[in-house]
Amino acid sequence: MNYLNQLSWSDARDLLRTWRDNNDRKSEEVLHLWKSVLEYNLNKLGGEKFSVLEQVCLAALDCYHIPTVDYCIKLLSNEFPSSLRVKKFYAMRLEAQECYDDALKVLDALIKKDETNNAPRKRKIAILKAQGRSVEAIKELVDYLKIFMADTEGWQELSDLYIAEQDFNKAAFCIEELILHNPHNHLLHQRYADIRYTQGGYDNLELARAYYCQALKLNPNNLRALYGVYLTSSNIASSPKCTANKKKESLKLTEWALSEIKNKYSTVKDKYTDSNLEDRLSITKFFI
Repeated sequence: MNYLNQLSWSDARDLLRTWRDNNDRKSEEVLHLWKSVLEYNLNKLGGEKFSVLEQVCLAALDCYHIPTVDYCIKLLSNEFPSSLRVKKFYAMRLEAQECYDDALKVLDALIKKDETNNAPRKRKIAILKAQGRSVEAIKELVDYLKIFMADTEGWQELSDLYIAEQDFNKAAFCIEELILHNPHNHLLHQRYADIRYTQGGYDNLELARAYYCQALKLNPNNLRALYGVYLTSSNIASSPKCTANKKKESLKLTEWALSEIKNKYSTVKDKYTDSNLEDRLSITKFFI
């Protein structure tokens, strides 16, 4: 970070602005710039100083530098005494110090004042999850998604919570919502197939295979989906419910998937140079 020490206050301001525009967190660098350059030139920033204070406050929370957090919150509170946004930072400070009950009280008050403000709702869910209160976190997240139905990150988080509770049907429903939002994402199709494969049963295996195939269609290099096709097809072929025609079809698909997996591994293997091969052989000889 030596190059940061050589920046003028205007260069430091421009760099922080670039990081904000690009959504780059860079917490250690932001805190370093604050301490070395901007803290004593804050009044030169004009109206932009409040955006910088918020950015520094988040960086200080990430680095657990509570004195800087308190300083930023104090300056923001003096300028915006009734701001819900500033109070959210105060709740995050309490959360960073693991004062979860106090943080929840602040967040509940913020939600009560503005039910359409999604930030305190997300922080509340994060605290409940950190405390291991998964059932309460799920309830809060379900209520949140009733209002903010287009929040794909919320659906993803809810799916993870349901999986942790082994409620696979509800987890699959969450992934279905995500697929509706982004039908061309091969990872979503793969994840849905993983959930159905985990549930087991003939019908779920057929559904899982269909989604593994769709993931492969969207991304032919998805090795996990290819392996999923192999596993589901071999399990379907060995199921008593499988008819003769479906068994024949599944066995062909199993052979094809296994052949493709071997080809992909051999392609990767061919990338090793002779010197790398010699190194591995010498290491093997050493342990023998």
